[in-house]
Amino acid sequence: MPPTIDASTARMSYVDAANQSITVNGTRFAYRDIGPGTGVPLVLLNHWGAVLDHFDPAIIDGLARTRRVIATDYRGIGGSGGTAPLTVDEMADDAIQLIRALGFETVDVLGFSLGGFVAQAIALKAPGLLRRLILTGTGPAGGSGIDTVGSVTWPLMLKGLLTLRDPKFYLFFTSTPNGRRSASHYLQRLKERRKNRDKGPTPRAFLRQLKAITAWGKQAPQDLGRLRTPTLIVNGDSDIMVPSVNSVALAKRIPDAQLVIYEDAGHGGIFQHHNDFVSQAQGFLDA
Repeated sequence: MPPTIDASTARMSYVDAANQSITVNGTRFAYRDIGPGTGVPLVLLNHWGAVLDHFDPAIIDGLARTRRVIATDYRGIGGSGGTAPLTVDEMADDAIQLIRALGFETVDVLGFSLGGFVAQAIALKAPGLLRRLILTGTGPAGGSGIDTVGSVTWPLMLKGLLTLRDPKFYLFFTSTPNGRRSASHYLQRLKERRKNRDKGPTPRAFLRQLKAITAWGKQAPQDLGRLRTPTLIVNGDSDIMVPSVNSVALAKRIPDAQLVIYEDAGHGGIFQHHNDFVSQAQGFLDA
């Protein structure tokens, strides 16, 4: 049976959610679990180097008003044990086993960036496990520019160090006044949790995940035409990490996929437009 949620947890905001863990095949996986205990749960898969505190609480709280939401750490990062996998395929296997260990027969999945790669692999490996799929800031295996994300990222990470800013300020948002304002608001939201924060990523885990991303970018394209999971694809129009053309490519290759592209928005378009994204996602999941 899936773990149950009491009334207090259902009303809880993400910044107050308890850190939990479950052991799967000898490895401890960290997760947080909020929202009502009924209906199909929504599992969140996050970006390169992300831990539980890097999920946008505005999005999670918005979605958790009407559904159970479970955020997880990948193996080898944050509160999860083991060693970070070197392939997206292994991450997908971990996620499938974790979902089943939690007792769920059917879930919805929201994948952002690297999480979107993992979500696609899950959909192809275990189509019966997924009811609906949301892919944000992401692209297909072998997609344009994905294998060069490191060369895009390192200079802006250095810029973040030199300007005393989180690199996501530059990596996830446009350089326009609107983008910079949205970046500041987003980074403030990530700091709202004061107690029991997750462990940050180690350099080793960070680099191993980059190898997995690079391999995904060099991988042969997958047959996304055989996906029958209803899919919503969302991105900004100026994504420099996973170029926005990849979102358009996904929408063309996945049958009947819905596509939302936000103007003057980058890789973190869903964070910049979090209210609209929550509305779009709820409508899609409730359809």
